[in-house]
Amino acid sequence: MEEMDRMVPGTCRCGLSDPAMEEALHDVPLYQEFAKLDGIAARLPDETTILRFRHLLGRHDLAVDMLRDANVLLQHRGLLLRSGTAVDATLISAPSSTKNLEGEWDPEVLQAKKGNNWYFAMKAHIGVDVHSGLMHTVATTAANVNDLHGWSAAPRRRRTAFGDAGYQGGHKRPEAAGPTWHVAMRPGLRRKLNPFVEPDFLAERVEKMKASIRAKVEHPLRVLKRQFGFTKVRYRGLKKNTAQIVTLFALSNLWMARSS
Repeated sequence: MEEMDRMVPGTCRCGLSDPAMEEALHDVPLYQEFAKLDGIAARLPDETTILRFRHLLGRHDLAVDMLRDANVLLQHRGLLLRSGTAVDATLISAPSSTKNLEGEWDPEVLQAKKGNNWYFAMKAHIGVDVHSGLMHTVATTAANVNDLHGWSAAPRRRRTAFGDAGYQGGHKRPEAAGPTWHVAMRPGLRRKLNPFVEPDFLAERVEKMKASIRAKVEHPLRVLKRQFGFTKVRYRGLKKNTAQIVTLFALSNLWMARSS
């Protein structure tokens, strides 16, 4: 079981399919060493075994347990605090092809407009510790779900929370009760500020301070999309993709804290 627990994160991290992972276990000694497998004395798992174990993780939400265990380890080392959080959402593209048995798009992944462009994607809502930049909460939805869904990514036990202008008015929601919220001013109102008038000058300084704190939420997203190369979902349906995203975020926390 421990060997399979090591193998699934390795599959997610390297972006390998189940057949490719089976082949890599036979050809690359580093994968055997990471999974603590002996390619000579033990039988290496085939692609069907890897597939069934991955489905087992998704069926019982074990990826969430993996993230929680990683965060408990980081918390014991004093790297993950509980004072403040920052929330944000990001789009992760999905294949728009209809060349499948049903001849249609994934019904759980819909279109959304960002700027002047339309995207067929899913959306990941995350909550990040404002001191360390480590991710503590993640939820996934279709792309057309409003960012305000991410207010639930801020646990009530945290004293303060930060969000961009897309979260305006969210503090009125019951699930947002608990922390004190600091939300960015709408861009249209901010452009009207006069830097030569003292109240507007101070308001601009406050907005810059909030932005500098809120920037920590971008760090796990950068690791997810650049270091791990996860820019497009691999599976059909939110459940399978959520399991992979949560696993990658757990790995991103360990990667970001590797030198601490």
